[in-house]
Amino acid sequence: MNARVTVRTTPRWLRALGFIGVAVGGLAMIAGGAMAVVVVVFARTVVTPPRVRKDDVAILGTESIIVAGEHEPVRAIVLRATADTVLDGRYGLWFSGQSGHARVGEILSRGQTTVTRRLLQRDFGELNRAEGGRWSGWYYLGPWEFGLPFENVTIPTLLGPAPAWWVSASGDSTRWVIQVHGRAVRRQECLRAVPVFHEAGMHSLLVSYRNDGEAPESRDGRYGLGDTEWQDVAAAMRFAREHGATEIVLMGWSMGGAIVMQAALRAEDRDLVSGIVLESPAVDWSDILHFQGTGYGLPAAVNGAVISTIGSRWGRVITGLEQAIDFPRLDMAVRAEILELPILLMHSDDDGYVPITGSRALAAARPDIVTFEEFTVARHTKLWNYDPERWNGAIRRWLSARA
Repeated sequence: MNARVTVRTTPRWLRALGFIGVAVGGLAMIAGGAMAVVVVVFARTVVTPPRVRKDDVAILGTESIIVAGEHEPVRAIVLRATADTVLDGRYGLWFSGQSGHARVGEILSRGQTTVTRRLLQRDFGELNRAEGGRWSGWYYLGPWEFGLPFENVTIPTLLGPAPAWWVSASGDSTRWVIQVHGRAVRRQECLRAVPVFHEAGMHSLLVSYRNDGEAPESRDGRYGLGDTEWQDVAAAMRFAREHGATEIVLMGWSMGGAIVMQAALRAEDRDLVSGIVLESPAVDWSDILHFQGTGYGLPAAVNGAVISTIGSRWGRVITGLEQAIDFPRLDMAVRAEILELPILLMHSDDDGYVPITGSRALAAARPDIVTFEEFTVARHTKLWNYDPERWNGAIRRWLSARA
């Protein structure tokens, strides 16, 4: 008589928990017990798309005030003073957890801790009840605001259809610009550049990419910091070629800069690319993560452990990445010698999120192809908002030289 043998398998979740324990144990040896948890949180935050953006600007009220030289009282909004809210220019203001949007203009008065700015318009939402908001460079909400012909199109990517806006050039044109937004935002970020490229006779294609909340998600649902997203831009380049493009300019904002540089080097249709425009770009992710970690008061060893975790095979169990991110491949300052295309590079010294050091290194390494427009005060991806004449002028001159 045969005895019945019962085989008990370890549940998948328990095996995964064991792997995580091993990985965290390894981190504890690298960074110390308490800091290991910090490394895990930081590493996961870097590659995980945020689902909710927090209101971080206090809204203190709205009012009508008399302004010298104006015949009628003007509407104004009073905000808590921050590094962003005290800058001149025009900006967007999302408020009440993104349930509302308004646009604000020039500074009317300054207090010790407050700033009063002109309220240009309220697009939607109950602003008079709002207590908090989020400062934004997104000044426009859609291409319909320009009065130009546009289409809602979908780009066939490897992961499925990704929505995009196609703003057509006036008349016959085979010149395109493909614009790529940054981390944790959407294609509205790119709208500010539509008029200047349209003026130059170019079609504008404003794309979405994996895990940005509009395009299909990847299997891991994680950012590749440009190391994977370039494939969706490559699909957009193919779309442009199939619709008559013979010349493409790639423009990337923040993380979008890392994405377009990878597309320019790795896409099948890269021979169509005539130049690259970079706005506050992520040139060197190691430098960026060290900068951000230092801003949170973390020691260099912890920042280094975060980079090692994201860039290693063993770290995938912590980050959730399907593939480790190849940081050396993304460091275009070090790899500058392989670049051949003309680049317009715009960055501000006081960026506050992506340090300008990577852009300066790239510009210094390749002065033969890089036109560097360095701002002093404009913050991150808000150069147009702060000084649209200088920003548009830089693009016009660069395009003219390329033509």
